[in-house]
Amino acid sequence: MASGGPAGRHPGWPARLGPLRVAAGTVELRRPRLLDGGAWSRIRLRDRPHLENWEPSAPGPWTDRNASLAWPAQWSTLRALARRGMTLPFVITVDGRFAGQITVGNIVRGSLCSAWVGYWVAGHAVGGGVATAAVALTVDHCFASAGLHRVEATVRPENLASLRVLGKLGFREEGVFRRYLDVAGDWRDHLCLALTTEDIPAGLVSRLLAEGKASLP
Repeated sequence: MASGGPAGRHPGWPARLGPLRVAAGTVELRRPRLLDGGAWSRIRLRDRPHLENWEPSAPGPWTDRNASLAWPAQWSTLRALARRGMTLPFVITVDGRFAGQITVGNIVRGSLCSAWVGYWVAGHAVGGGVATAAVALTVDHCFASAGLHRVEATVRPENLASLRVLGKLGFREEGVFRRYLDVAGDWRDHLCLALTTEDIPAGLVSRLLAEGKASLP
């Protein structure tokens, strides 16, 4: 299900994860590419109403921040952080086409061995099991190849779709972070949900396969 890079790189990177078959199609995760800019921008601009209410606020208009010309800088930053072992950035593809992103960030090792996971999925792929498959593949990779112990996700209480994804995968709610992130122009509360390796000894992908929610192509 996962393939890594040559020895000497940071644990878990680079990697390609999947494939995993769900209702929407065949889901795979791969490294971001410089040539992804056009597809990334088209989806981000088209799906602004679907995405903007859940993502942290940033300077500048949405159209400028998500134009194809904005992608090279983002790609370069993700690549640099991945090479330093601070993040695991993936593009989500469905049947080989760009369909979103999932990123493991703030990787801390030592006695903590923890990180957060964040993701977005194109509007046309919502509800087809894509986000669930992507998170399952990513978390399994974090606990196996990347050697982490804990993965957490923070979600606005109003984001019911994302909460359903995490709930199906067994993330437990651990509390509320008050006024945690500036989202859609205001400081918003976020729920904190998490998993540790002890919660899923057999892995999340195995659970999806056993429950008939996914299959191997």
